[in-house]
Amino acid sequence: MTTIKETQPVLPPPPPITNPSQQPVIAKPVSPQQLETQLNKKQVANRKSKYSKKKLVLRQQLWGDIAKELLWERNTHDGYTTLPRTLPIMFLIMDDLADKGKPISSTYFSLWARVFDECFIEVKSSDDLAFESGFSGQRAVSTWKQRMKKLIELGFIDVKSSGANEFGYVLLYNPYNLIKKFHQLNKIQDAKYNALFARALDVGANDLS
Repeated sequence: MTTIKETQPVLPPPPPITNPSQQPVIAKPVSPQQLETQLNKKQVANRKSKYSKKKLVLRQQLWGDIAKELLWERNTHDGYTTLPRTLPIMFLIMDDLADKGKPISSTYFSLWARVFDECFIEVKSSDDLAFESGFSGQRAVSTWKQRMKKLIELGFIDVKSSGANEFGYVLLYNPYNLIKKFHQLNKIQDAKYNALFARALDVGANDLS
Protein backbone atom coordinates (compact mmCIF):
# COMPACT_ATOMS: atom_id res chain seq x y z
CA MET A 1 0.00 0.00 0.00
CA THR A 2 1.36 3.33 -1.03
CA THR A 3 1.05 6.32 1.36
CA ILE A 4 0.68 9.65 -0.29
CA LYS A 5 2.08 12.50 1.82
CA GLU A 6 0.06 15.65 1.58
CA THR A 7 2.01 18.87 1.22
CA GLN A 8 0.85 22.38 2.06
CA PRO A 9 0.62 24.72 -0.93
CA VAL A 10 3.39 27.28 -1.06
CA LEU A 11 1.93 30.78 -0.88
CA PRO A 12 3.71 33.75 -2.42
CA PRO A 13 5.18 36.27 0.07
CA PRO A 14 2.99 39.31 0.82
CA PRO A 15 3.73 42.41 -1.23
CA PRO A 16 5.96 45.00 0.47
CA ILE A 17 4.18 47.86 2.23
CA THR A 18 4.98 51.05 0.42
CA ASN A 19 2.34 53.27 1.99
CA PRO A 20 3.18 54.20 5.62
CA SER A 21 -0.55 54.37 6.37
CA GLN A 22 -0.74 50.62 5.69
CA GLN A 23 1.74 49.84 8.43
CA PRO A 24 0.14 47.85 11.28
CA VAL A 25 -0.62 49.99 14.29
CA ILE A 26 0.98 48.67 17.45
CA ALA A 27 -0.41 50.08 20.65
CA LYS A 28 2.28 51.47 22.91
CA PRO A 29 2.25 50.25 26.50
CA VAL A 30 0.87 52.75 28.99
CA SER A 31 2.65 53.13 32.30
CA PRO A 32 0.67 53.26 35.55
CA GLN A 33 1.61 56.93 35.91
CA GLN A 34 0.31 57.76 32.42
CA LEU A 35 -2.88 55.82 33.07
CA GLU A 36 -3.40 57.67 36.34
CA THR A 37 -2.87 61.01 34.56
CA GLN A 38 -5.39 60.09 31.86
CA LEU A 39 -7.92 59.06 34.49
CA ASN A 40 -7.34 62.23 36.47
CA LYS A 41 -7.92 64.37 33.37
CA LYS A 42 -11.13 62.50 32.64
CA GLN A 43 -12.29 62.93 36.22
CA VAL A 44 -11.54 66.66 36.09
CA ALA A 45 -13.42 66.98 32.81
CA ASN A 46 -16.43 65.16 34.24
CA ARG A 47 -16.32 67.30 37.36
CA LYS A 48 -16.19 70.50 35.29
CA SER A 49 -19.12 69.31 33.18
CA LYS A 50 -21.25 68.63 36.26
CA TYR A 51 -20.24 71.96 37.79
CA SER A 52 -21.12 73.83 34.58
CA LYS A 53 -24.55 72.20 34.44
CA LYS A 54 -25.25 73.22 38.04
CA LYS A 55 -24.22 76.81 37.32
CA LEU A 56 -26.46 76.94 34.25
CA VAL A 57 -29.40 75.70 36.32
CA LEU A 58 -28.72 78.41 38.91
CA ARG A 59 -28.41 81.09 36.22
CA GLN A 60 -31.70 79.99 34.76
CA GLN A 61 -33.31 80.32 38.19
CA LEU A 62 -31.86 83.78 38.80
CA TRP A 63 -32.17 85.41 35.39
CA GLY A 64 -34.45 83.15 33.39
CA ASP A 65 -33.87 82.74 29.65
CA ILE A 66 -31.07 84.98 28.39
CA ALA A 67 -30.41 85.51 24.70
CA LYS A 68 -26.94 84.17 23.83
CA GLU A 69 -26.04 87.34 21.94
CA LEU A 70 -26.21 89.23 25.24
CA LEU A 71 -23.44 87.11 26.75
CA TRP A 72 -19.76 86.67 25.93
CA GLU A 73 -18.85 82.98 25.86
CA ARG A 74 -15.35 81.83 25.04
CA ASN A 75 -16.62 78.71 23.24
CA THR A 76 -18.40 80.84 20.65
CA HIS A 77 -16.28 84.01 20.56
CA ASP A 78 -12.68 84.61 19.54
CA GLY A 79 -10.14 87.07 20.88
CA TYR A 80 -9.45 85.76 24.38
CA THR A 81 -6.45 84.64 26.40
CA THR A 82 -5.81 82.29 29.31
CA LEU A 83 -5.00 83.76 32.70
CA PRO A 84 -4.76 82.58 36.32
CA ARG A 85 -7.96 82.98 38.32
CA THR A 86 -5.79 84.26 41.16
CA LEU A 87 -4.62 87.26 39.16
CA PRO A 88 -6.64 89.88 41.14
CA ILE A 89 -4.81 88.92 44.34
CA MET A 90 -1.51 88.84 42.47
CA PHE A 91 -2.17 92.41 41.34
CA LEU A 92 -2.53 93.54 44.96
CA ILE A 93 0.76 91.90 45.85
CA MET A 94 2.57 93.26 42.80
CA ASP A 95 1.47 96.82 43.56
CA ASP A 96 2.75 96.41 47.13
CA LEU A 97 6.13 95.34 45.73
CA ALA A 98 6.26 98.38 43.44
CA ASP A 99 7.32 101.87 44.45
CA LYS A 100 4.74 103.72 46.53
CA GLY A 101 2.21 105.50 44.36
CA LYS A 102 3.46 103.78 41.20
CA PRO A 103 1.37 100.62 40.72
CA ILE A 104 2.47 98.14 38.07
CA SER A 105 -0.52 95.78 37.88
CA SER A 106 -2.29 97.60 35.03
CA THR A 107 0.90 97.57 32.97
CA TYR A 108 1.35 93.86 33.66
CA PHE A 109 -2.27 93.10 32.80
CA SER A 110 -2.03 94.88 29.44
CA LEU A 111 0.88 92.58 28.60
CA TRP A 112 -0.99 89.45 29.67
CA ALA A 113 -4.02 90.46 27.60
CA ARG A 114 -1.81 90.22 24.50
CA VAL A 115 0.15 87.07 25.27
CA PHE A 116 -0.34 83.62 23.75
CA ASP A 117 0.86 80.21 24.88
CA GLU A 118 4.44 81.09 23.87
CA CYS A 119 4.51 83.46 26.90
CA PHE A 120 6.01 86.40 25.03
CA ILE A 121 4.69 89.28 22.95
CA GLU A 122 6.03 91.55 20.25
CA VAL A 123 5.50 95.19 21.13
CA LYS A 124 4.43 96.98 17.98
CA SER A 125 3.21 100.16 19.64
CA SER A 126 4.37 101.52 22.98
CA ASP A 127 1.68 104.19 22.71
CA ASP A 128 -1.08 101.56 22.59
CA LEU A 129 0.28 99.67 25.60
CA ALA A 130 0.72 102.90 27.55
CA PHE A 131 -2.91 103.80 26.81
CA GLU A 132 -4.14 100.33 27.79
CA SER A 133 -2.15 100.59 31.01
CA GLY A 134 -4.09 103.75 31.92
CA PHE A 135 -1.52 106.42 31.08
CA SER A 136 -2.32 109.51 29.04
CA GLY A 137 -0.82 112.87 28.17
CA GLN A 138 2.64 113.77 27.01
CA ARG A 139 4.33 111.55 29.60
CA ALA A 140 2.19 108.47 28.90
CA VAL A 141 4.89 106.45 27.17
CA SER A 142 7.67 107.52 29.54
CA THR A 143 5.50 106.57 32.53
CA TRP A 144 4.74 103.21 30.93
CA LYS A 145 8.45 102.61 30.39
CA GLN A 146 9.14 103.31 34.06
CA ARG A 147 6.56 100.71 35.06
CA MET A 148 8.05 98.23 32.58
CA LYS A 149 11.50 98.72 34.10
CA LYS A 150 10.06 98.01 37.55
CA LEU A 151 8.50 94.78 36.28
CA ILE A 152 11.92 93.82 34.90
CA GLU A 153 13.63 94.74 38.17
CA LEU A 154 11.22 92.58 40.17
CA GLY A 155 11.67 89.70 37.72
CA PHE A 156 8.12 89.39 36.42
CA ILE A 157 9.18 90.02 32.83
CA ASP A 158 12.25 90.15 30.61
CA VAL A 159 12.66 92.19 27.44
CA LYS A 160 14.71 92.21 24.25
CA SER A 161 15.19 95.22 22.01
CA SER A 162 14.08 95.43 18.39
CA GLY A 163 15.67 98.21 16.40
CA ALA A 164 15.18 101.48 18.27
CA ASN A 165 12.53 99.92 20.53
CA GLU A 166 14.12 98.83 23.81
CA PHE A 167 10.95 96.92 24.66
CA GLY A 168 10.58 95.15 21.33
CA TYR A 169 9.85 91.71 22.78
CA VAL A 170 8.53 90.92 26.25
CA LEU A 171 8.72 87.54 28.00
CA LEU A 172 6.32 86.86 30.88
CA TYR A 173 7.60 84.60 33.65
CA ASN A 174 5.41 82.49 35.93
CA PRO A 175 4.20 85.06 38.53
CA TYR A 176 3.62 82.37 41.15
CA ASN A 177 7.35 81.65 41.29
CA LEU A 178 8.21 85.30 41.87
CA ILE A 179 5.57 85.84 44.51
CA LYS A 180 6.65 82.69 46.33
CA LYS A 181 10.24 83.93 46.33
CA PHE A 182 9.29 87.36 47.66
CA HIS A 183 7.23 85.76 50.41
CA GLN A 184 10.23 83.71 51.49
CA LEU A 185 12.14 87.01 51.68
CA ASN A 186 9.40 88.44 53.94
CA LYS A 187 8.49 91.13 51.41
CA ILE A 188 4.80 90.21 51.13
CA GLN A 189 2.09 90.66 53.75
CA ASP A 190 1.10 87.31 55.22
CA ALA A 191 -2.61 88.11 54.91
CA LYS A 192 -2.38 88.66 51.15
CA TYR A 193 -0.10 85.69 50.57
CA ASN A 194 -2.38 83.44 52.58
CA ALA A 195 -5.36 84.69 50.58
CA LEU A 196 -3.50 83.91 47.35
CA PHE A 197 -2.48 80.47 48.63
CA ALA A 198 -6.06 79.60 49.60
CA ARG A 199 -7.50 80.88 46.33
CA ALA A 200 -4.90 78.90 44.37
CA LEU A 201 -6.00 75.73 46.14
CA ASP A 202 -9.64 76.56 45.39
CA VAL A 203 -8.96 76.73 41.66
CA GLY A 204 -6.70 73.67 41.60
CA ALA A 205 -3.38 75.51 41.19
CA ASN A 206 -0.47 73.85 43.04
CA ASP A 207 2.19 76.42 42.10
CA LEU A 208 2.57 77.60 45.70
CA SER A 209 2.30 74.17 47.34
